[in-house]
Amino acid sequence: MQSIAIIDYGMGNVRSVQKALEHVAPNDKVFLTDNADLITNVDRIVFPGQGAMGACMKALTQHGLVDVIKRCVDEKPFLGICLGLQLLFDHSEENNGIDGLSIISGNVVKFAKNNLKVPHMGWNTVKQTIEHPLWHNINNYARFYSVHSYYIEASHADVIAGSTNYGIDFTCAITQDKLFAVQFHPEKSQHDGLQLLSNFVSWQI
Repeated sequence: MQSIAIIDYGMGNVRSVQKALEHVAPNDKVFLTDNADLITNVDRIVFPGQGAMGACMKALTQHGLVDVIKRCVDEKPFLGICLGLQLLFDHSEENNGIDGLSIISGNVVKFAKNNLKVPHMGWNTVKQTIEHPLWHNINNYARFYSVHSYYIEASHADVIAGSTNYGIDFTCAITQDKLFAVQFHPEKSQHDGLQLLSNFVSWQI
């Protein structure tokens, strides 16, 4: 049995993530926590998030989790989801500028409306731009569910693991060493989303 911590800092639909992980890993210990010691000592970490990036950074700071996250992404399998992807980057355009965790080089920018509805909400295909264990048994151009108004622009192409199109092509999945993060919500993406979570649970690095 392995332990999987879902970082709970009060900003995200963490219960649905927990239920999805419990479904794909019924023999593992899956739990919500904001306890730095517990997070440091688990086998795997999931970092979800929804809402405003500024509020999330404030919450992470208040919970004493900023340094913990920066350390753990180098130590064990780490999955970011939605805002948990965006927070990994350097800077966001939100509210005239918000600094992120600077784990991945790049910025978070807002969709230009251009006759598109913002937030981007719904099902879109994902192009897998590299082979990766988390894409195992998931067809290229499989559909995943998204809800977001901002998207990431990575500084270096070698971290990009997937892209999607909403008026423009944008990066929706990144990877670096033991880290994988996605803009979409695997916990809301039915079979393929559960497959991705299952792949994360069994990912050997």
